[in-house]
Parts: sequence; structure tokens; C-alpha cells
Amino acid sequence: MLLSFRNTVSAIAIALVLPAISRSQAPPLATDRPFGNLEVFATFDGPMPTGVTVSRHNRVFVNFPRWGDDVPFTVAELVNGKAVAYPNAEINRQDNADAARHFISVQSVVVDPKDRLWVLDTGAPMMKEPIPSGPKLVCIDLATNTVVQTILFPPEIAGPTAYLNDVRFDLRYGKAGFAYITDSSEKGPNGIVVVDLASGESWRRLSDDPSTRPAADFMAIVEGRPVYRKVPGLPGRPFLSGSDGIAISADGSVLYYCPLSSRVLYAVNTDTLRDATPRDQAIATVRIFAGKGASDGLESDTAGNVFAGDYESDSIDIIRPDGSLEVLVHDPRLLWPDTMSLADDGYLYVTANQLTRQPSLNDGKDLRQKPYVLFRIKTQSTPVRLQ
Repeated sequence: MLLSFRNTVSAIAIALVLPAISRSQAPPLATDRPFGNLEVFATFDGPMPTGVTVSRHNRVFVNFPRWGDDVPFTVAELVNGKAVAYPNAEINRQDNADAARHFISVQSVVVDPKDRLWVLDTGAPMMKEPIPSGPKLVCIDLATNTVVQTILFPPEIAGPTAYLNDVRFDLRYGKAGFAYITDSSEKGPNGIVVVDLASGESWRRLSDDPSTRPAADFMAIVEGRPVYRKVPGLPGRPFLSGSDGIAISADGSVLYYCPLSSRVLYAVNTDTLRDATPRDQAIATVRIFAGKGASDGLESDTAGNVFAGDYESDSIDIIRPDGSLEVLVHDPRLLWPDTMSLADDGYLYVTANQLTRQPSLNDGKDLRQKPYVLFRIKTQSTPVRLQ
């Protein structure tokens, strides 16, 4: 009897030990595999960045919109890896009473083909109604670090619901060229704003067109979770935003764009956008160029490729001229790839700012984890310079 009891105890002990041994010897389970060589270029411990751009001489500029963080300056140059107010601290001081001469809340910075820095100011702190003389496009001469032109947008162009998001340039037409700007408003009509850089005149195209609006029934899934605008005490609603990403073709004949809340890349003929007559001729040339992931920023190269972020899969994709798609980089650190900028040396820069971890999308809780990151990845591409 005693021997049988001892044998039973031994058998139980062996049974308890064996699974532990088996588990320790088991191969690791499969996990999501990163792809591409993503390099950390700079980190930010202060406010959340959105835009990035690189000059011909590899000067790097970033911006920080005033969405609720403490933002001492909304435009900066990276100097020895540190963000420094650009072109100076005074112009970055928010002054609603003198908005035409101060940066209010900058969403994008873009270096044009002549190596000038253009600052796109929404004039809409906290993404609310733009203040008078707030929405503007400001040109800075990088040789002298001084403002050389300011284009103010009137209320009929940047009205109470407007949110001017990103910009691209073609300097070959007219006396000084044209700019194309996306309006990604969450509350009003979306569209493309076209600017004659010589006269400062601007007009809207594709206003409230289906291609510039959020896709019907769109639901963003980020980090495995649906994204809602949700603050304490109020019911949640899907996070929806219109025309946001923008890129221009190598020959300048086509403008690519996409709503933030969409998985489609659209194309439109630029000659119809530049037509300032009252009738919107551009609508007839809108077409679907390719399906893709859900994107924030876009970029293009001289080979006809379009780079598109995919914020749902922590990736950047390449859309080839035939509409096919390839993955350039996939990395779990690429939490919300926002703006991209292709430099002359082939590096593609991208900000990753954890946008969907903001309090407004998480029932008032700030889930962002600093630092935010500016990544870059080496490509064989060259940027589009239309001049």
C-alpha cells in the first residue's frame, strides 16, 4: 500500500514537471515580422510633430501643431539633433491679434523646387475655427532665413470649418508657379485649394467631391482597435477626416491625393485645377489610381512612384506607376506614419507621432509614449522638383 502511494506521488510529480520542461523547450511562437531598414534620425520629448521636410543642403525642418500640447514654437529646424525655433522665436509666438505676422498652428512645412521653405499655417489652434488672418502660406528664404512672402487665405477659401493640411508645388506655370493644398476638415466641405503664387489669388476645387470626403462607413483600426473621437461624458463617433495626403507626379500633370479616412488613392489632372474660371473642370478628370492602405502623408519620386503611409499596419508602401503596391518598410515602431519627405540623397524621412493615442481619441486619456520619432529609410529614389 505504501509503495503504491509513493508510486502515485512520483507519477504526479513527474506529470507536473514534464509540461514545464516541454514549454521551456518549445520553439517561440510566430510574431509579426518587421521589414525594411528603418533608421531613427531624431526624437522629440516635447510636443507632437506632424510635418517634416528636407532642403537641398540636407537641412531638416519639422513642425508642431497647437492641438493641446505645450508648443513654444510651431516650426523648427533640427540643429545637432535638437529642434530650434525657425526662423526665430518671435514669429512662432502665438499672437491672435496679429495673426498675419505670427505662426498660429502650423500643420505642414515643405521645401519647394527653388529650395525655399513654405509654412502652411492652419490658423486653427485646437483644430477649431480659424482665427482672422490665421490661415496662410508663408515663404522663407533659406539663404537669409527671412520671410519673403505671405499669402493670406480669405474666408471663402479657408472658412470656419477649414483645416488646410498639406501642400505641393509646381513652379513652371504662371509668373511664379502654383501650389496645391488639401483641406482635411472634419466638419465642413473637403477639397483642394489652388494658389497662384505670383498674385496670391486662390480658389477651391473638388469642394465636397466624393473623392475628397471620408469614405462611406470607414472605420480606422489602429493597434488592433477601432478609433473613435471620444471624450468623457460624450458618445463616441468614428474618427473621420477628408482629403489629407497629397503628392504630384514626376511630370506635374497629375495630382495624387487621399482622404485620411479612406483606402483609395485618387488622381486628378492639374491643368484643370489651375483653371480659375468659376466652373470646376477638375471634377470630370478625377479617377481612382489605386487601392492602398489607410494613409496620412504621401510623397512621390521622379520614377513615377507614390509613397503612401499605412497607419493601420505601421508601414510605408510604394505604389508603382501601374498601380501595383509593394511594401517599403513595416515596423511596429512606426506608430502612425504622418508626413514624408524625400531628400536628394535618397533618404525618405517620416514622422511617427502616435496620433491615435491622443486624449481626444481615448476618452480623455493621453496614451502617447514619448519620445516621438523622426525616422528615415534609404531608397533609390529622387524627389520631384518642378521648376
